[in-house]
Amino acid sequence: MTERIDAYLVAGGRYHDIDYARAELLKLLAEHPHVRTRVGSDYRDTESIAASRFLVTYTCDVRPSAEEQEALHDYVAGGGRWLALHGTNSVLDFTKKGVEAPRIIDRMAFTLGSQFIAHPPIQPYEVRPVAPSHPLVQGIGAFETDDELYLCEYHDRDRLVPLFETTYAGEALGFTVSDWSDADRHLVVYLRPLGEGAVLYNTLGHCRGHWDMQPAMDYYPQVERCSWELPQYHEMLRRGIAWCLGEHEEASA
Repeated sequence: MTERIDAYLVAGGRYHDIDYARAELLKLLAEHPHVRTRVGSDYRDTESIAASRFLVTYTCDVRPSAEEQEALHDYVAGGGRWLALHGTNSVLDFTKKGVEAPRIIDRMAFTLGSQFIAHPPIQPYEVRPVAPSHPLVQGIGAFETDDELYLCEYHDRDRLVPLFETTYAGEALGFTVSDWSDADRHLVVYLRPLGEGAVLYNTLGHCRGHWDMQPAMDYYPQVERCSWELPQYHEMLRRGIAWCLGEHEEASA
């Protein structure tokens, strides 16, 4: 008899089509009938998260309290696996000088291995495998996506395991940290070992519908699905869930 596995999905936040991402992730999780998934819009239910075998998150500007950040750190360090997607590492303040990424999630950023700082306008860029023989990468070659290219501040950088990367040096218009001309290589997907557990972070997967920029904008003119339209992204997500379930054991460190 197959063992039941409990998972927790956090899908919430602003400026994204959270309904779309939530539905797509639940469909992928449902490919594993023995996985039972509890869903939340933030990190307040720390007890249920702690009781789950793994955690999946798709958020933007969801700000866990200091206690919640510590609970997330302890969850991973104690052996939990966390598949963190797209804006999980983002907090955004809209100021007169542009969009700012306040450093108010330091413990969470350390746990994740990064904090989002800025992105250039959505435009095509190449995603390249860094470790082509790695179980989470093998068989997925370089591909082009039309997505937000995350420019991040990394934590515990020497311990991060790069899986996919891209190259960008230029401006991130509209953000307070806009000059990235001295930057070059940026992690797109990486593993972050921590204690007995690990985080698998995938920065791809922006999505937005017509009503997701309120109150800043009543009606957003374009529906954006970005990497969600690519088979490579769905394969990455499937492998990420399999990793959460304990497959690719050698890939967790």
